[in-house]
Amino acid sequence: MAPAGDREGYWGSTTSTLDWCEENYAVTWYIAEFWNTVSNLIMIIPPLFGAIQSVRDGLEKRYIASYLALTVVGMGSWCFHMTLKYEMQLLDELPMIYSCCIFVYCMFECFKTKNSVNYHLLFILVLFSLIVTLVYLKVKEPVFHQVMYGMLVFTLVLRSIYIVTWVYPWLRGLGYTSLSIFLLGFLLWNIDNIFCDSLRNFRKKMPPIIGVTTQFHAWWHILTGLGSYLHILFSLYTRTLYLRYRPKVKVSLLPRSMGEKEDRRNISRMGWR
Repeated sequence: MAPAGDREGYWGSTTSTLDWCEENYAVTWYIAEFWNTVSNLIMIIPPLFGAIQSVRDGLEKRYIASYLALTVVGMGSWCFHMTLKYEMQLLDELPMIYSCCIFVYCMFECFKTKNSVNYHLLFILVLFSLIVTLVYLKVKEPVFHQVMYGMLVFTLVLRSIYIVTWVYPWLRGLGYTSLSIFLLGFLLWNIDNIFCDSLRNFRKKMPPIIGVTTQFHAWWHILTGLGSYLHILFSLYTRTLYLRYRPKVKVSLLPRSMGEKEDRRNISRMGWR
Protein backbone atom coordinates (compact mmCIF):
# COMPACT_ATOMS: atom_id res chain seq x y z
CA MET A 1 0.00 0.00 0.00
CA ALA A 2 1.02 3.59 -0.51
CA PRO A 3 2.76 5.51 2.29
CA ALA A 4 0.98 8.52 3.71
CA GLY A 5 1.72 11.98 2.36
CA ASP A 6 0.74 11.68 -1.30
CA ARG A 7 -0.30 14.94 -2.93
CA GLU A 8 -3.92 15.87 -3.61
CA GLY A 9 -5.32 16.63 -7.05
CA TYR A 10 -8.51 17.27 -8.95
CA TRP A 11 -10.59 14.71 -7.02
CA GLY A 12 -9.60 16.00 -3.60
CA SER A 13 -8.63 13.93 -0.58
CA THR A 14 -8.69 10.14 -0.69
CA THR A 15 -11.77 8.50 0.83
CA SER A 16 -11.18 4.91 -0.32
CA THR A 17 -10.07 2.30 2.19
CA LEU A 18 -7.18 1.40 -0.14
CA ASP A 19 -4.47 3.54 -1.68
CA TRP A 20 -2.05 1.64 -3.86
CA CYS A 21 1.68 2.03 -4.35
CA GLU A 22 1.60 4.29 -7.37
CA GLU A 23 2.36 7.90 -6.46
CA ASN A 24 -0.85 9.95 -6.47
CA TYR A 25 -1.28 12.65 -9.14
CA ALA A 26 2.32 12.20 -10.27
CA VAL A 27 1.50 12.21 -14.00
CA THR A 28 -1.50 14.50 -14.23
CA TRP A 29 -3.57 16.58 -11.83
CA TYR A 30 -6.76 14.94 -13.11
CA ILE A 31 -5.94 11.27 -12.43
CA ALA A 32 -4.91 10.04 -8.99
CA GLU A 33 -3.13 6.87 -10.15
CA PHE A 34 -2.43 7.32 -13.84
CA TRP A 35 -0.89 3.95 -14.73
CA ASN A 36 -3.28 2.01 -12.52
CA THR A 37 -6.08 3.76 -14.38
CA VAL A 38 -5.10 3.44 -18.04
CA SER A 39 -4.01 -0.19 -17.58
CA ASN A 40 -7.71 -1.04 -17.22
CA LEU A 41 -8.19 -0.54 -20.96
CA ILE A 42 -7.31 -4.21 -21.44
CA MET A 43 -10.37 -5.12 -19.34
CA ILE A 44 -12.63 -2.70 -21.21
CA ILE A 45 -11.93 -2.85 -24.95
CA PRO A 46 -11.18 -6.54 -25.77
CA PRO A 47 -14.20 -7.88 -23.80
CA LEU A 48 -16.46 -5.43 -25.64
CA PHE A 49 -15.32 -6.94 -28.94
CA GLY A 50 -15.79 -10.39 -27.42
CA ALA A 51 -19.38 -9.56 -26.47
CA ILE A 52 -20.12 -8.18 -29.96
CA GLN A 53 -18.66 -11.29 -31.59
CA SER A 54 -20.64 -13.53 -29.23
CA VAL A 55 -23.85 -11.81 -30.31
CA ARG A 56 -22.93 -12.23 -33.97
CA ASP A 57 -22.16 -15.92 -33.44
CA GLY A 58 -25.42 -16.50 -31.58
CA LEU A 59 -23.72 -17.70 -28.41
CA GLU A 60 -25.65 -18.22 -25.19
CA LYS A 61 -26.35 -15.07 -23.22
CA ARG A 62 -24.25 -16.22 -20.27
CA TYR A 63 -21.09 -15.73 -22.34
CA ILE A 64 -22.16 -12.31 -23.52
CA ALA A 65 -22.75 -11.50 -19.84
CA SER A 66 -19.25 -12.77 -19.01
CA TYR A 67 -17.60 -10.41 -21.47
CA LEU A 68 -19.73 -7.47 -20.39
CA ALA A 69 -19.09 -8.20 -16.72
CA LEU A 70 -15.34 -8.06 -17.33
CA THR A 71 -15.85 -4.72 -19.07
CA VAL A 72 -17.80 -3.40 -16.08
CA VAL A 73 -14.94 -4.45 -13.77
CA GLY A 74 -12.49 -2.55 -15.96
CA MET A 75 -14.67 0.56 -16.00
CA GLY A 76 -15.17 0.42 -12.23
CA SER A 77 -11.45 -0.02 -11.66
CA TRP A 78 -10.77 2.92 -13.98
CA CYS A 79 -13.08 5.14 -11.90
CA PHE A 80 -11.59 3.92 -8.61
CA HIS A 81 -7.94 4.49 -9.50
CA MET A 82 -8.72 7.78 -11.20
CA THR A 83 -10.45 9.23 -8.11
CA LEU A 84 -9.52 7.11 -5.06
CA LYS A 85 -13.04 7.67 -3.79
CA TYR A 86 -14.82 5.07 -1.65
CA GLU A 87 -17.90 4.97 -3.89
CA MET A 88 -15.72 4.28 -6.91
CA GLN A 89 -13.85 1.60 -4.93
CA LEU A 90 -17.15 -0.24 -4.52
CA LEU A 91 -17.77 0.15 -8.24
CA ASP A 92 -14.49 -1.71 -8.76
CA GLU A 93 -14.58 -4.38 -6.08
CA LEU A 94 -18.20 -5.52 -6.04
CA PRO A 95 -18.33 -6.20 -9.81
CA MET A 96 -15.27 -8.41 -9.30
CA ILE A 97 -17.48 -10.64 -7.15
CA TYR A 98 -20.41 -10.51 -9.54
CA SER A 99 -18.32 -11.24 -12.64
CA CYS A 100 -16.65 -14.21 -10.96
CA CYS A 101 -20.09 -15.59 -10.06
CA ILE A 102 -21.00 -15.42 -13.75
CA PHE A 103 -17.77 -17.22 -14.63
CA VAL A 104 -18.55 -19.91 -12.04
CA TYR A 105 -22.04 -20.38 -13.46
CA CYS A 106 -20.66 -20.78 -16.99
CA MET A 107 -18.02 -23.29 -15.91
CA PHE A 108 -20.47 -25.50 -14.03
CA GLU A 109 -23.05 -25.36 -16.81
CA CYS A 110 -20.67 -26.34 -19.63
CA PHE A 111 -22.08 -29.85 -19.86
CA LYS A 112 -25.81 -29.14 -19.97
CA THR A 113 -28.26 -28.97 -22.85
CA LYS A 114 -28.28 -25.78 -24.90
CA ASN A 115 -30.00 -22.76 -23.33
CA SER A 116 -30.70 -24.67 -20.11
CA VAL A 117 -30.98 -22.72 -16.86
CA ASN A 118 -29.82 -24.03 -13.49
CA TYR A 119 -32.03 -22.07 -11.12
CA HIS A 120 -30.55 -23.70 -8.01
CA LEU A 121 -27.02 -22.61 -8.91
CA LEU A 122 -28.29 -19.18 -9.90
CA PHE A 123 -29.97 -18.79 -6.54
CA ILE A 124 -26.81 -19.84 -4.66
CA LEU A 125 -24.60 -17.41 -6.60
CA VAL A 126 -27.04 -14.51 -6.31
CA LEU A 127 -27.40 -15.17 -2.58
CA PHE A 128 -23.62 -15.33 -2.19
CA SER A 129 -23.23 -12.02 -4.05
CA LEU A 130 -25.91 -10.39 -1.92
CA ILE A 131 -24.37 -11.58 1.37
CA VAL A 132 -20.87 -10.46 0.33
CA THR A 133 -22.23 -7.07 -0.72
CA LEU A 134 -24.14 -6.46 2.51
CA VAL A 135 -21.30 -7.65 4.77
CA TYR A 136 -18.70 -5.64 2.86
CA LEU A 137 -20.79 -2.48 3.02
CA LYS A 138 -21.05 -3.02 6.75
CA VAL A 139 -17.49 -3.95 7.71
CA LYS A 140 -15.59 -2.05 4.97
CA GLU A 141 -12.69 -4.46 5.35
CA PRO A 142 -10.73 -5.01 2.09
CA VAL A 143 -9.35 -8.34 3.35
CA PHE A 144 -12.90 -9.70 3.52
CA HIS A 145 -13.45 -8.80 -0.12
CA GLN A 146 -10.11 -10.30 -1.12
CA VAL A 147 -10.89 -13.59 0.64
CA MET A 148 -14.34 -13.85 -0.98
CA TYR A 149 -12.89 -13.07 -4.39
CA GLY A 150 -10.11 -15.60 -3.80
CA MET A 151 -12.69 -18.29 -2.98
CA LEU A 152 -14.43 -17.75 -6.30
CA VAL A 153 -11.16 -17.78 -8.25
CA PHE A 154 -10.10 -20.97 -6.46
CA THR A 155 -13.40 -22.58 -7.45
CA LEU A 156 -12.76 -21.65 -11.08
CA VAL A 157 -9.23 -23.05 -10.91
CA LEU A 158 -10.43 -26.39 -9.54
CA ARG A 159 -13.15 -26.66 -12.17
CA SER A 160 -10.70 -25.79 -14.95
CA ILE A 161 -8.20 -28.39 -13.75
CA TYR A 162 -10.97 -31.00 -13.69
CA ILE A 163 -11.93 -30.22 -17.29
CA VAL A 164 -8.39 -30.31 -18.71
CA THR A 165 -7.52 -33.43 -16.71
CA TRP A 166 -10.60 -35.61 -17.17
CA VAL A 167 -12.75 -34.19 -19.97
CA TYR A 168 -10.80 -32.29 -22.63
CA PRO A 169 -7.06 -32.78 -22.06
CA TRP A 170 -6.25 -31.04 -25.34
CA LEU A 171 -7.44 -27.77 -23.79
CA ARG A 172 -4.58 -27.76 -21.28
CA GLY A 173 -2.65 -25.17 -23.27
CA LEU A 174 -5.44 -22.60 -23.17
CA GLY A 175 -6.50 -23.44 -19.61
CA TYR A 176 -3.04 -23.38 -18.08
CA THR A 177 -2.02 -20.27 -20.05
CA SER A 178 -4.99 -18.41 -18.59
CA LEU A 179 -4.15 -19.62 -15.09
CA SER A 180 -0.42 -18.87 -15.38
CA ILE A 181 -0.99 -15.31 -16.60
CA PHE A 182 -3.47 -14.68 -13.79
CA LEU A 183 -1.08 -16.09 -11.15
CA LEU A 184 1.78 -13.96 -12.47
CA GLY A 185 -0.44 -10.92 -12.03
CA PHE A 186 -1.27 -12.03 -8.49
CA LEU A 187 2.46 -12.38 -7.73
CA LEU A 188 3.15 -8.83 -8.95
CA TRP A 189 0.18 -7.55 -6.94
CA ASN A 190 1.74 -8.95 -3.79
CA ILE A 191 5.20 -7.58 -4.62
CA ASP A 192 3.64 -4.16 -5.15
CA ASN A 193 1.98 -4.33 -1.73
CA ILE A 194 4.88 -5.78 0.26
CA PHE A 195 7.78 -3.82 -1.25
CA CYS A 196 6.03 -0.51 -1.91
CA ASP A 197 8.59 1.68 -0.11
CA SER A 198 11.48 0.04 -1.96
CA LEU A 199 9.71 0.38 -5.30
CA ARG A 200 9.01 4.06 -4.69
CA ASN A 201 12.64 4.72 -3.75
CA PHE A 202 13.77 2.88 -6.86
CA ARG A 203 11.48 4.95 -9.08
CA LYS A 204 12.90 8.18 -7.63
CA LYS A 205 16.37 7.19 -8.82
CA MET A 206 15.39 5.89 -12.24
CA PRO A 207 14.25 7.68 -15.44
CA PRO A 208 10.44 7.72 -15.73
CA ILE A 209 10.47 5.32 -18.66
CA ILE A 210 12.13 2.70 -16.45
CA GLY A 211 10.21 3.55 -13.31
CA VAL A 212 6.86 2.98 -15.00
CA THR A 213 7.77 -0.66 -15.58
CA THR A 214 7.72 -1.16 -11.80
CA GLN A 215 4.07 -0.11 -11.50
CA PHE A 216 3.15 -3.67 -10.58
CA HIS A 217 -0.47 -2.95 -9.73
CA ALA A 218 -0.90 -1.77 -13.31
CA TRP A 219 0.68 -5.04 -14.44
CA TRP A 220 -1.83 -6.85 -12.21
CA HIS A 221 -4.61 -5.21 -14.23
CA ILE A 222 -3.02 -6.13 -17.55
CA LEU A 223 -2.26 -9.73 -16.65
CA THR A 224 -5.49 -10.51 -14.81
CA GLY A 225 -7.46 -8.80 -17.56
CA LEU A 226 -5.78 -10.98 -20.16
CA GLY A 227 -6.05 -14.07 -17.95
CA SER A 228 -9.76 -13.47 -17.40
CA TYR A 229 -10.35 -12.95 -21.12
CA LEU A 230 -8.58 -16.22 -21.90
CA HIS A 231 -10.62 -17.93 -19.18
CA ILE A 232 -13.84 -16.86 -20.90
CA LEU A 233 -12.46 -18.29 -24.15
CA PHE A 234 -11.59 -21.51 -22.32
CA SER A 235 -15.09 -21.78 -20.86
CA LEU A 236 -16.63 -20.99 -24.23
CA TYR A 237 -14.41 -23.51 -26.02
CA THR A 238 -15.41 -26.20 -23.52
CA ARG A 239 -19.08 -25.39 -24.03
CA THR A 240 -18.96 -25.46 -27.82
CA LEU A 241 -17.09 -28.77 -27.79
CA TYR A 242 -19.79 -30.30 -25.61
CA LEU A 243 -22.50 -29.02 -27.96
CA ARG A 244 -20.57 -30.67 -30.83
CA TYR A 245 -19.86 -27.49 -32.71
CA ARG A 246 -16.53 -27.05 -34.44
CA PRO A 247 -14.98 -24.28 -32.33
CA LYS A 248 -11.94 -22.36 -33.46
CA VAL A 249 -9.80 -20.01 -31.39
CA LYS A 250 -8.05 -17.52 -33.64
CA VAL A 251 -4.67 -16.49 -32.24
CA SER A 252 -3.00 -14.40 -34.94
CA LEU A 253 -3.34 -13.29 -38.51
CA LEU A 254 0.23 -13.65 -39.69
CA PRO A 255 0.83 -15.28 -43.11
CA ARG A 256 3.68 -17.76 -43.10
CA SER A 257 6.42 -18.02 -45.70
CA MET A 258 5.89 -19.46 -49.22
CA GLY A 259 5.16 -23.17 -49.23
CA GLU A 260 3.77 -23.22 -45.69
CA LYS A 261 0.18 -23.23 -44.60
CA GLU A 262 -1.30 -19.95 -43.42
CA ASP A 263 -2.22 -19.73 -39.76
CA ARG A 264 -5.34 -17.61 -39.54
CA ARG A 265 -6.08 -17.84 -35.85
CA ASN A 266 -7.00 -14.62 -34.08
CA ILE A 267 -7.47 -14.53 -30.32
CA SER A 268 -10.03 -11.71 -30.40
CA ARG A 269 -12.72 -13.95 -31.86
CA MET A 270 -14.23 -17.32 -31.27
CA GLY A 271 -16.91 -19.04 -33.27
CA TRP A 272 -17.77 -22.33 -34.88
CA ARG A 273 -18.21 -23.73 -38.37
